[in-house]
Amino acid sequence: MRLRYIIYIVIALLIGYLVYHKLSNGKGKEGQAQGGGQGGGKGAGGGKGGPGGKGGPVPVNIQIVKDTVVNNTIDVTGTVDPNEQVSLVSQTAGAITSINFSEGGHVSKGQVLVKVYDQDLQASLKQNQYQVSLAKENEYRNRILLQKGAVSQQEYDTSLSSYNTLRAQSEVIRAQIGRTVIRAPFSGVIGLRNVSPGGYLSPTTAIATLVNTNPMKVTFSVAERYRSLIKPGTKVTFNIASSRKNFTATVYAIDPSINQTSRTVTVRARAANPNNEITAGGFAKINLVLEQSPRTIMVPTQSVVPDLKSSKVFIARNDTAVAVPVKTDLRTETLIEITEGLKPGDSVIVSGIIQMRPKVPLKIVKVFH
Repeated sequence: MRLRYIIYIVIALLIGYLVYHKLSNGKGKEGQAQGGGQGGGKGAGGGKGGPGGKGGPVPVNIQIVKDTVVNNTIDVTGTVDPNEQVSLVSQTAGAITSINFSEGGHVSKGQVLVKVYDQDLQASLKQNQYQVSLAKENEYRNRILLQKGAVSQQEYDTSLSSYNTLRAQSEVIRAQIGRTVIRAPFSGVIGLRNVSPGGYLSPTTAIATLVNTNPMKVTFSVAERYRSLIKPGTKVTFNIASSRKNFTATVYAIDPSINQTSRTVTVRARAANPNNEITAGGFAKINLVLEQSPRTIMVPTQSVVPDLKSSKVFIARNDTAVAVPVKTDLRTETLIEITEGLKPGDSVIVSGIIQMRPKVPLKIVKVFH
């Protein structure tokens, strides 16, 4: 029991010592703070002679204003389509007797691609031709007899009608035979075929896809406000993901109506593709030059300070900053066009803008021309 009491007493003394030590340190720090504050006040008072006075000239870079040629361009996206594209189908049903093209090969306009069985139609045509020959002779005899008054007009008309009907039937059979031959409607590259020799071909079966890839069509949309600046013959440049080259296309058609949802106009251009470097169905990044300004002033964007009603720039005049109100128009990533307020030869301040005020003395470090 005594040992326990002794431990309690030691712990209590230790706690008391720690509390006393902490209180003593707190008072000492407070006294130092008060003394420092008084000393600081004196220091602040004596700071009147410190670096709070007027500074020296502000170091700046300037750019000499000159007339430049600038293109008003916009970047849009579009799609690349073949000049012509069609899914080849048959107009008649029947068994395929021959396939006369290679997948991925070039075919010419009018070339026979697929032949469908037509022996039954050929037999019908031959039979009809015999009937036509007989009807023709009958019509000829009745015509002679009509001139001699040996037959009536009605008998002759009946023979003539029979002859003409059989001739019309011949044309129908020939048309049916013609539909058993599938020809290329235009020259181009044919895709993968979906049929085989001996298979049954119906009008709903797609044989293959035929595309004409030279030239290619580039279709894109531009905002309504640019409609008057785009005309047939306007040149555009574009690039695609499958090639690192830049390609050129010429506008040849503009949709006469405006999309009421997006307020855009659809434009289509042609691009030559003699080496098949442009792939159909690709995504095109298009750069469109709308107009060219031959004499205009462009300055770095950071040199123009926006104001409440307008904008201004600072120019260096006799090593002093002078504020000049300006009017702006076209903007690029790094430059802005000045339409009023500057003239060639002016020295526009392009650095240290945040320190600029009228009549601030300047130290010109670098001059850009």
